[in-house]
Amino acid sequence: MAIKIERIYTKPADLSGYRILVDRVWPRGISKEKAALDDWFKTIAPTKELRQWFNHEPEKFPAFKTRYLAEIKANPDRAAFEQLVADHAKDGDVILLYGAKDETHNQAVILQEYLTGL
Repeated sequence: MAIKIERIYTKPADLSGYRILVDRVWPRGISKEKAALDDWFKTIAPTKELRQWFNHEPEKFPAFKTRYLAEIKANPDRAAFEQLVADHAKDGDVILLYGAKDETHNQAVILQEYLTGL
C-alpha cells in the first residue's frame, strides 16, 4: 500500500490508514482526539538541534535532508520504525503526520522518500 504524508492541522483526508505523528514536539493547539493518531513516533523526528538549525528555511532544505538522512541511518529506533511502517503497510496505507506549515520542505517528505526507497 501507499505511504502518504498529511499536515496534522488540516482536516484528516484519510482516516482509513495507520496514522503516525513524526514530529518530536506535540503540535500546538491539536487535541489527542482531533489528531486521530494511531501512534506517535517522536524519536524518528529530527533532533532539536537539527530542527532549530533548519528553522524551516527552504534554502537550507538540501542540507537539512542530507543531515536528517544521516540521523535516520544512525537512529537506534530506525529498525523499529521501519518495522512498524512495514507491518501496517501490509494492511493499508500508512500516513505520516507533521505539523510544519511548509508542505514541501519538512521531515515527513524526507521520511516518505526514505521509506518508499527501502
